[in-house]
Amino acid sequence: MSRKKIREYDAKKILHQQLKTEYQAVLVNQTTNLETIPQEHPFLSQKLVVKPDQLFGKRKKHNLVLINANYEEVKQFIQEHMNKEVTIGKATDRLTHFLIEPFVEHQQEYYLAFKSEREHDLIYFSEEGGIEIEENWEQVKTLEVPTLIDIYDLEITFTNNEIIKKFIKEIYQVFLNFDFTYLEINPFTIKDNQIHLLDTVAHLDSCAAKLHFPPEFGKKQFPEEKLIQTLDQNSGASLKLTILNPQGKIWNILGGGGASIIYLDMIANLNQGNQIANYGEASGNPTTVESYLYAKAILELMIKNNGKILFIVGGIANFTNIKNSFTGIIKALEEYADKLQHITIFIRRGGPQEEAGLALIKQTGTQLGLKMHVHGPETSMPEIIKIAQEYL
Repeated sequence: MSRKKIREYDAKKILHQQLKTEYQAVLVNQTTNLETIPQEHPFLSQKLVVKPDQLFGKRKKHNLVLINANYEEVKQFIQEHMNKEVTIGKATDRLTHFLIEPFVEHQQEYYLAFKSEREHDLIYFSEEGGIEIEENWEQVKTLEVPTLIDIYDLEITFTNNEIIKKFIKEIYQVFLNFDFTYLEINPFTIKDNQIHLLDTVAHLDSCAAKLHFPPEFGKKQFPEEKLIQTLDQNSGASLKLTILNPQGKIWNILGGGGASIIYLDMIANLNQGNQIANYGEASGNPTTVESYLYAKAILELMIKNNGKILFIVGGIANFTNIKNSFTGIIKALEEYADKLQHITIFIRRGGPQEEAGLALIKQTGTQLGLKMHVHGPETSMPEIIKIAQEYL
């Protein structure tokens, strides 16, 4: 299950809609007219909070939150920070989206989070929320919710506040209904017997597709990633591509998500993790054309970035036609053969039509003069990495 972050604005919008409470907020981007939005949103005449909304945390610690400000101060803050390049951890990117909300004066801050695990969900709660929650984690209480158990059948004992108990159960129901995998509200507060969500972090199951998933902060999408994403959306197969390090020397065409992880883990265990250029998969019986386009994208990136080793590997497929998928890959190899002479290729695959497919690609390698090691399921996954070890 792939998890995707969503904007704080979108997460709060879902929560408020489901709780049937009003959500006053404006998401500002590079095209927003800052002069006219006060006419469209009367709450902007109140005291306000403004902060970037680009899928990174610890904004207050990076001096990227302005609180208890009037609209003119908010506007100045946005103008000063819009398109400004900032570094958060190891990621560097420009600020392009800002969230404006009413400022809520309060005394106490609470922490609440929900996390999806394989056999249960976890609920975390603390009466000492805020930016120092990690330093005060010993004060966080945990409740385990088994799968298929109704939250309303469980007793919440870590607080006596009935407003909070009701809020936790309602939010957990939204967490389930909207395919959240992680939801953190830190902090929230209570004012006039009403819950106020001050800061929210949310991840959805990528298969939920209820929202547009914005790009990760600092993550630039390559044209080849967009191409494979489009192929995947229009295919019954699973076609995924993530560029990890375009300067890496080890490139991969991987069949099957589980096998893909095993291969890359074994490479990383040889202290070559920093040389892995890409992750992804081409499985679920891709057509010959899809296999060609996928392989072509990998080869173009590899050649452009001086890659040295190509793995075309996977487990033993249940229904992927190896001959058909290899026919597509062979077409790409033929197209780029003259630029692949310095590259060493390792192949290991099994499944329907494996003998015909492996024979075909081995013959192609010989005809094109490529340095190619071809193996079927008689060679285990660890063995193929062992064979490649001297090249790694």
